[in-house]
Amino acid sequence: MPTAVTIDLAKVEAWALRAPIAVPVRSSFGEMRNRPAVFVRVRDRAGHVGWGEAWCNFPPVGAEHRARLVNELVGPVLCMQGEQPLADLFARLMKRFHIMVLQSGEFGPFRQVCAAIDIACHDLAARRAGLPLWRFLGGVSDRIPVYASGIACEDVDVVAPRELAAGHRAFKLKIGFGDAVDRDGLKRLRQQIGRDCQMMADANQAWNLAQAAVHMPSLDEFALTWLEEPMAADRPMAEWVKLAASTGIPIAAGENLNSHTEFDAAISSSAIAYIQPDAAKWGGMSGCLAVARQAVAAGRVYCPHYLGGGIGLLASAHLLAAAGGSGLLEIDTNPNSWRERIVGDRLKLDEGVACLGEAPGLGVDPALLDLPLA
Repeated sequence: MPTAVTIDLAKVEAWALRAPIAVPVRSSFGEMRNRPAVFVRVRDRAGHVGWGEAWCNFPPVGAEHRARLVNELVGPVLCMQGEQPLADLFARLMKRFHIMVLQSGEFGPFRQVCAAIDIACHDLAARRAGLPLWRFLGGVSDRIPVYASGIACEDVDVVAPRELAAGHRAFKLKIGFGDAVDRDGLKRLRQQIGRDCQMMADANQAWNLAQAAVHMPSLDEFALTWLEEPMAADRPMAEWVKLAASTGIPIAAGENLNSHTEFDAAISSSAIAYIQPDAAKWGGMSGCLAVARQAVAAGRVYCPHYLGGGIGLLASAHLLAAAGGSGLLEIDTNPNSWRERIVGDRLKLDEGVACLGEAPGLGVDPALLDLPLA
């Protein structure tokens, strides 16, 4: 990213949206009965615009609250601050609202709306410069490996062949629903995709250390590239180290880490092989790019976590291209019209690889959002 880039915002606004789905998206801890999205638009005093997205999957009522935080608090304060550096915007916003966060106890919502604004401001700056965001951030190639995510055990026989035909060569199954269900799903997924494709599993924090130690040996036969979040994200690092030492399956985590201190510990440990910050949940572009580059430099693999609408997915894709390394972009396979409408064929696959192209910024076309834009 060019040095000394500044922004001077005149308007920040957010929309809370919900897309209906026929079948809930289930994880080991809960389910989504619709696909929520919070999209954020920033506009500077010269009329340039940028788009971002805030994580809002849980709790079920969270999207509307996050949009109001943007529209009624964080956005207006940011617009009153005048010209300021783009670098480390997320960290400076969180510092500005630190006492409000402590007073309210709403660490997650504030992190998520500040992350969305950070994404939007980086999109604005890249559009203003006439550069795709991946190049604006210092990337050298727009080619990124991807994987099909969010696959449910009961849907394997339908989803896996469909995504294989679409060009995916790596697949991740949601587990944590009991040993019999998990093993049956993993067995059928491996049968569908063969031994030449990568296969991962996501337990969504389903187990404690003792339970994970019991479950993981039974997963060896499936040749997993990684097992994601086998334990609660806030368990002591000593437990993660102990678990990693007991298995040959690489461990992935990061979507529920919330500070540079936590990422420093994960990256420096011997436990977490795949580092997975979510740019719409914590850090935005500025925070997550720093973590990604730190992970790559330490010999870990940066794989952005993402399971939301299309703006956040494109942001994650540009982050991965900018960071480099051997990581993969997560692409949810469950229906989500806010993802499908925005992304379209921008991530068209060829043997498990997508190209981002040279469209300025994130490449988001506002006409596709169908929002009351002024």
